[in-house]
Amino acid sequence: MDSAALAGLILIVGIAVFLAIGAPISVGVGLSAALAMFSILGVENGVLTAAQQMFRGINSFALLAIPFFVLAGVIMNNGGIALRLINAAKVLVGKLPGSLAHTNVAANALFGAVSGSAIAAAAAVGSTMGPLQAKEKYDKNFAAAVNIASAPSGMLIPPSNLMIVYSLVSSTSVAALFVAGYIPGIMWALSCMVIVYLYARKHPELKTTGKVGFAQGLKTILDAVPSLLLIAVVIGGILLGYFTATEAAVIAVVYSLVLSFIYRTITVKQLPGILMDAARTTAVVTFLVGVSTIMGFVLSFAKIPALVSSTMFGISENPVILLIMIAVVLLVVGCFMDATPAVLIFTPIFLPMVVSFGINPIHFGIMMIFNLCIGTITPPVGTVLFVGAKIAGVSIEAVFRRLLPFFAALVVVLLMVIFTPGLSLWLPTAIGLITP
Repeated sequence: MDSAALAGLILIVGIAVFLAIGAPISVGVGLSAALAMFSILGVENGVLTAAQQMFRGINSFALLAIPFFVLAGVIMNNGGIALRLINAAKVLVGKLPGSLAHTNVAANALFGAVSGSAIAAAAAVGSTMGPLQAKEKYDKNFAAAVNIASAPSGMLIPPSNLMIVYSLVSSTSVAALFVAGYIPGIMWALSCMVIVYLYARKHPELKTTGKVGFAQGLKTILDAVPSLLLIAVVIGGILLGYFTATEAAVIAVVYSLVLSFIYRTITVKQLPGILMDAARTTAVVTFLVGVSTIMGFVLSFAKIPALVSSTMFGISENPVILLIMIAVVLLVVGCFMDATPAVLIFTPIFLPMVVSFGINPIHFGIMMIFNLCIGTITPPVGTVLFVGAKIAGVSIEAVFRRLLPFFAALVVVLLMVIFTPGLSLWLPTAIGLITP
């Protein structure tokens, strides 16, 4: 067996073994990649090259956006912003049957768009909406399913840390990815609202919130405007060229912190804990990026992307069949792996192949992120699923049955995103971020 094949075998088997024994994915990827590197270059040169690859991977100005967006999300989760967005969502969808569930969906989309975190949205919105829905006699498993299914829409609606990670691996524009995520992200939320509407039609006991007076509604919307204005400041500033995504993340931190102090929902004594929460998340992501760079070196040396491409092209050269095969692989991967390492591992494998038959990297990025977002609400490793179930106090088994209609709707939307590139590319093309 030549050195390339041996390195590839060590990497793949190593990752599988570490996952099987329950090791953290970052540790599994890092150790497996390091062992594969040693088989190529020897221990001494392997250690040196691995260290150089890790440094190269994290030595990125764009990567600085992630810790700041993470910090902004933690501040918002503690700063009373979620409640104002929920109240605004009530005004917008309060007349619909099952209005509290619709409010949950709309609030998750709004909060996710502001914070960029599906887990933060599921926790903040779910902890507020759960008691309100219980008071109105909502089935607790259905209420939890609504919160879980709708929370990942914020990973598609910018700012999104997952899009920043993909842009680093694929060398694509962060701004173009941000704008490309709007329509698919909104479609995610709307598909959840369709399921809620169909459920509410069969359960007429679910009341509407009722009509809100114009004055009260206007006051509620205006109260939420400062929180929503963050989206305009961050995305507008990036698109107009006033600042980069990294600088926008810093502005998001300052803005959310000032807003929380104005609302008097955060005190100076809470800041060390907030910083510590953000640091933990940032450390995990940064370490993943570093070790994935070593893995990328090994993948390239072992020619695994070329092998995967030739194997899949051997099955079919039809782009439609190939895209469906990739989508199925990503859906399965998402069930067992968190979205960030999945992007880091599978982008170098699949991107060259899809580009070879004319798929725009921005379109593929949105397709990949949409796939992996579904994985966050799917057992056995769905992070949003576990957080949402814990917040609602329900079992994974019970809430999973309620999630099945949402899965069906989201898969339909996924197919639309895959086979209708305009859903991802129209907006960034219209703005001029990508060429037709």
